[in-house]
Amino acid sequence: MGLSLSEQEIGSFELYAAELKKWNSKVNLTAITKDKEIAVKHFVDSLTLAPYITADDRLLDIGSGAGLPVIPLKIIKPDVPMVSVDAVAKKIHFQRHIIRVLNLQHIEAVHARIEDLHTTHRHSFSIITSRAFTRLDRFVDLASPLLADNGMLIAMKGGEAEGEIAESDDAVSKHGFTITSVHHYTLPHNMGERVLTFIKRDKAA
Repeated sequence: MGLSLSEQEIGSFELYAAELKKWNSKVNLTAITKDKEIAVKHFVDSLTLAPYITADDRLLDIGSGAGLPVIPLKIIKPDVPMVSVDAVAKKIHFQRHIIRVLNLQHIEAVHARIEDLHTTHRHSFSIITSRAFTRLDRFVDLASPLLADNGMLIAMKGGEAEGEIAESDDAVSKHGFTITSVHHYTLPHNMGERVLTFIKRDKAA
């Protein structure tokens, strides 16, 4: 991915993993609990978005769960404003704890349904992402009121998503959007196939 992590950033990821395991023993946040799988399936997977985020962006992560991908991205891109939203209170409580522990700045974890942001954050974000959150057409429907002009939606999907992408093409078009590219990648140590789907608003929409 062309990334180089500092000692401090690696330390932040280690602390994040430790807190995730600690909280997960009491509050169900993730089914992935082994160190190597946390590192690859959560952290490395989240960081595949990093090359597509610039210093001028403002990012929203929908259905962010235990803070993925938003917190890994914030660790390595500390100056980019980011917002995460999840409807499950315990997951947002965990995210807020991690934000405090890691002293992350310019990041807000919001306990709400995504529809609640349509009046307060309309057209506020240049990048909106979701990780295995919902079907593509539903993602576009929920995210489109929040996307800035010339913004990009990026859906993170499992390797079996090709059929869903094809099936969603017409529904996405009806919302005034186009699937502009699909990027397949394999996680290290053969830990799975993944897909990034890039969606942009049509110029005429």
